[in-house]
Amino acid sequence: MEKKSVIKKITGSREALLAVILVLLFAAITAVSPGFLSPKSLMDLLKNNAVTMVMALGMLCVMLVGGIDISIMSTLALSGMAIGMLLKYGHISSTVLAFVIALAIGTACGAVVGMVISRADVPPIIATMGFMYVYRALGYLISNGGEWAGASALGKFKDFATTKVLGLNCVIWVIILCYVVFFFFMKWTRTGRKIYAVGSNPAAAEVSGINVRNIKLLVYTIMGFLAGLGGALQVAVYASAMPDMQQGGEMDVIAACVIGGVSMSGGRGTVIGALLGSLILATIAKALPLVGFDALWQNTIKGILILVVVMVNVVLQRVADRSALKGREM
Repeated sequence: MEKKSVIKKITGSREALLAVILVLLFAAITAVSPGFLSPKSLMDLLKNNAVTMVMALGMLCVMLVGGIDISIMSTLALSGMAIGMLLKYGHISSTVLAFVIALAIGTACGAVVGMVISRADVPPIIATMGFMYVYRALGYLISNGGEWAGASALGKFKDFATTKVLGLNCVIWVIILCYVVFFFFMKWTRTGRKIYAVGSNPAAAEVSGINVRNIKLLVYTIMGFLAGLGGALQVAVYASAMPDMQQGGEMDVIAACVIGGVSMSGGRGTVIGALLGSLILATIAKALPLVGFDALWQNTIKGILILVVVMVNVVLQRVADRSALKGREM
């Protein structure tokens, strides 16, 4: 009886189920490639997927209010390209200042997107599609038509991605810090609860005194802030700044959230789910080349995985809704 209740708990909790899937993935990959679970391999996995993992937190907030943002990688490219060119031409040399500039540009871009969506009532997919082209074009503009900054032009900034503090890479510390802050923010602050309320029922949230427009503006601004951070991390990790960097990468961020159980219609999703979704996606991306799949098959399998996860999420939600209904009837 006790064994059955444990199985029920695992299948009843989205995060527990994702954790089991992640452990099984690790076990399967280790059987094929024993070196996969080495500390260096795991640290490389986290560092190389830092951008997706950090930006998944912003997309979580956006999707919780029933929105979407496909302009995020253009914001990343604009902020990353800006600091890349500033470093290249010697206008700045400080790593901290470069991060501040990238964060400021990303935040401004996110706030503009949020203003258009929350104040002008433009559908998120339309607004962010427009800004995707605008911000990407601005990235090319400040790059003087396609110029890029290589490792030698970035000076000490690129050392951020190779420096360790207390045995962990600085990039990994950024991931940890972001997830700790967002876990607290979403779970224990009034603003975090308001984000869930707006996503669950905007009309009811408005009646209860929540400024729905300001919450929508906030989540897109947060998304922009994390896109700016992603731009700085992208430049540091890959030691280069190019105007076309991470083109199409927004789909990986959305996929990480969907796999993590974040609802596309809003109101459902957790920070832990976003973390596990990001890790599963990163693990699959690292595992497929090890078993001989090329890039085309990687994208195909990723697409199939997303479809399967969405269908499973729908089924699980229906089961949960029925169980809740039966509980009320009893």
